[in-house]
Amino acid sequence: MSYRVSGPDEYLAITGMGVHTVKITKASWVWPLQRCTRFSVQPHDYAMDMRAMTREKLQFALPVVFTVGPDVNQRGANARVDDSPDNETPGLREDRGDALMKYAMLLAQSENGKRDHGAHVESIIKGIIEGETRVLVSSMTMEEIFTEREVFKKRIFRNIQSELDQFGLKIYNANVKELKDAPGSVYFESLSRKAHEGATNQARIDVADAQFRGNVGESKRKGEQDRELAKISAETAVQKTERDIERATAESKLKTKQTLLDRDVEIARVEANRALESKDQELLKQVEVKRAAAEVERLRAKDVVAATIARESQQQSSDAAAYEVTADSRAQQEAAQRMADAGAYKTRIEADADNYAAQQSADASVFRQIKEAEGISAMADAYGKLAHAFGGPAGLIQYMMIEKGTYVELAKANAEAIRGLQPKISVWNTGSNANGESGGDAASAMRNVYQMLPPLMTTIHDQTGITLPEWQFGKMNAGMQAMNQSNTNGDKANN
Repeated sequence: MSYRVSGPDEYLAITGMGVHTVKITKASWVWPLQRCTRFSVQPHDYAMDMRAMTREKLQFALPVVFTVGPDVNQRGANARVDDSPDNETPGLREDRGDALMKYAMLLAQSENGKRDHGAHVESIIKGIIEGETRVLVSSMTMEEIFTEREVFKKRIFRNIQSELDQFGLKIYNANVKELKDAPGSVYFESLSRKAHEGATNQARIDVADAQFRGNVGESKRKGEQDRELAKISAETAVQKTERDIERATAESKLKTKQTLLDRDVEIARVEANRALESKDQELLKQVEVKRAAAEVERLRAKDVVAATIARESQQQSSDAAAYEVTADSRAQQEAAQRMADAGAYKTRIEADADNYAAQQSADASVFRQIKEAEGISAMADAYGKLAHAFGGPAGLIQYMMIEKGTYVELAKANAEAIRGLQPKISVWNTGSNANGESGGDAASAMRNVYQMLPPLMTTIHDQTGITLPEWQFGKMNAGMQAMNQSNTNGDKANN
């Protein structure tokens, strides 16, 4: 029997009598028929330079470094202290199903095969990392791996950690180094050259842009400086002018106020002098009044009594005359007022009468127009019925023209129009003989033609002024006369 104690980065795995599987602890008594194995939980770095192929069948070198070690924080529920009487060792008990137990069992497998613990664990970890990484890379494109480095790292971490959990291991750190070209591939070299050229060109563009912004900014700042200086100068001049105006206004107000004060002082001085003089005159007046009163009182006893009585009598007479005049003027005023009121009343009565007459005339006019409109409406209805009775508007118009004698008036107007014109009317009969029967001899037809031509030529000459030649018209006229003479002789013979 011995008491074993582990180091700070170590744990003890005890198996044997009294332990069903594996007991993980930091210190414990090791009894006979028990076995104690000391193992370290310190993480180790596993560096790998893998060859992987993307979904586009592009090969590249993927250097990775993983820091992996036992998960000492996932001890499971069995790591709690149990001081129950049923426990064989109070304060300690067997750990079952936690991460360190899984790791201890992994080390036990290496001991059974008489292999080194580190090499065995390293082969398992590298196999898991290589397998999961290749599977993940084969499902992604080169662009996704290159541009989404953080997403790629998180996917590798998640997939590998899910496999390491069954051995009680934990990834403390995963570092994916810079991607490299596989032998015979120049993909990353081309990308680097492209990025370098792009950065160089962009730097040149940035330098040109910076120079452009610098020159433009310098010119703009100079222009703004000149404008600000001109603005400040203008504002200074304006403010100076405003201050001068304010100072002149203040001086003007001061002079005006001083003049007003001087005027008030002068007025007060004059008023004081006038008041003094008025007071002096008033006092003199009072003295004279008192002196006159004394003189009146002195003379009253002698001669003024009669004069006073006469004056009072005259005053009474004057008051009576003034009363009469006032009474007369008041009476005249009242009479004039009554006449004015009568005239106003008369004017108002006349205006009311005119207004009433105008109102009645307007009402009569409106009533007349209403009746005329009703008469027109009734006539329109009657005309509509007449038009319906005569077969339409045309029949109504003919009836109204006959009713009003329009046709007679038209005939008279036409007769007046042709009066004095002396029209010549020629009637030609070429369709029948003298008895009104059709047919006859050929000489009758020729005679009718010759009878028609002279009147026709005469009518043409009268209306247009055109005359046929003498040789032609003379022959036709002679033939016409001969035919008429023969007709006359024949008629006499028949008689």
